[in-house]
Amino acid sequence: MIPLPQKAQLIIDMLKKHNFQAYAVGGSVRDIIMGKSTFGWDYTTDATPEEILKIFPDSFYDNQFGTVGIKIYKSDKSTNPTNNNDKNILEDIYEITTFRSEEGYTDRRHPDKITWGKTLDGDLGRRDFTINAIAYDGNTFFDPYNGMSDIENKVMRAVGNPEERFSEDALRMMRAIRIASELGFTIEGETFQAIKTSAKLITEISFERIRDELLKLLKSSFASDGILLLKNTDILSYILPELDTSFATPQKSPKRHHLYDVGMHCVMSLKYCPSPNPIVRLATLLHDIGKPPTFNQDSEGVITFYNHELVGAKIAKNICIRLRLSKKDTDKILTLIRWHQFSVDERQTDSAIRRFIRHVGKEHLDDSLALRIGDRLGGGARETSWRLELFKQRLEDVQKQPFSVRDLKVNGFDVMKILDCIPGPIIGSTLDSLFQEIEEGKLTNDRNLLLSKIEELKSKNS
Repeated sequence: MIPLPQKAQLIIDMLKKHNFQAYAVGGSVRDIIMGKSTFGWDYTTDATPEEILKIFPDSFYDNQFGTVGIKIYKSDKSTNPTNNNDKNILEDIYEITTFRSEEGYTDRRHPDKITWGKTLDGDLGRRDFTINAIAYDGNTFFDPYNGMSDIENKVMRAVGNPEERFSEDALRMMRAIRIASELGFTIEGETFQAIKTSAKLITEISFERIRDELLKLLKSSFASDGILLLKNTDILSYILPELDTSFATPQKSPKRHHLYDVGMHCVMSLKYCPSPNPIVRLATLLHDIGKPPTFNQDSEGVITFYNHELVGAKIAKNICIRLRLSKKDTDKILTLIRWHQFSVDERQTDSAIRRFIRHVGKEHLDDSLALRIGDRLGGGARETSWRLELFKQRLEDVQKQPFSVRDLKVNGFDVMKILDCIPGPIIGSTLDSLFQEIEEGKLTNDRNLLLSKIEELKSKNS
């Protein structure tokens, strides 16, 4: 027996107190079996939504699918986490769904007809995967589809007929791959083949839902394996066709270091990207998306991809629009792709490094370096080099100097005071002159030195 957390067990106990069946189900049960931390508990019961609302007066029910939201409050004093008072803070929402059977999935997402059920077996039979079709009441596990065995063997398997499960909700195909990528599981043969056979059904799913699953996959521990599963099941050809076709673009050639084709290089770059941010990981996955259309091979067999970063940014913009990404996330992805070809030559001037920082933006520097590390390792190089380490140090050093007139330790009021003048062009030209000398290394951004320099300029002009 595995003890449930007190707040999770209380929901079951309260329903049973009113003579209803009640079980925790889904991902949280799977997690506790695996010894993982979990949150957001889900339950199933033979109580109807109206009966659940009577037991939990502060709950809410605003859908036709039998799911009631139970507000869970954080309180040190109350033994009842569903009891609200002025000192309690909302901590979580637990969901209780009435036993049900479902018929028809015209939109490949929602059942056309829902019938309340009275048996746990019938309810578990409608669920997606065996590892999610395990119920637990705190004392006994109910596992009619051998989900616990699949957990032990690290296998993803659909409940019942996999093609039927995927025809009901086509996003389940991506969910299978995403969960497998999170847990390090393999996908059972029939389930895998059903995904491949049903792959085109993903086109009937909104890109908002596809985006959410893709970003969850990119956050997972085995994200690169997940992308390869999308490729091998043909789903990638429908959701990211630009990446899918890049596997047919070679890179190995004389005078080049590449080990893989463009697609595999992108996947390997994702594998080694050190950033946990799914947007940075998506940018890393797409960073060479401009190579297929810029592919060129000369008479000696040397392959080039001139300006692929420019073309790639344009292609990535269309992908971001298709995935309905926010402007902020889109801007980050386009910036990282556009400028991922930055040089780390030790002969670069400070001005050149400042230009790079202006292009990328200070807020994207760490992300840009994460993409570069993924790119290097994904191409078979070492994680770092003395040039890259020197470049990182110079990025820090250069940022100690001003990037624009606004960063100077003096301003227009100082100029007007020393030159005894009114606002006019002389203010801007004086500040520009100071900034230029700092960029050239002739002056440092020290307030006293800058004030003295303005005094010198006054003397010269008087």
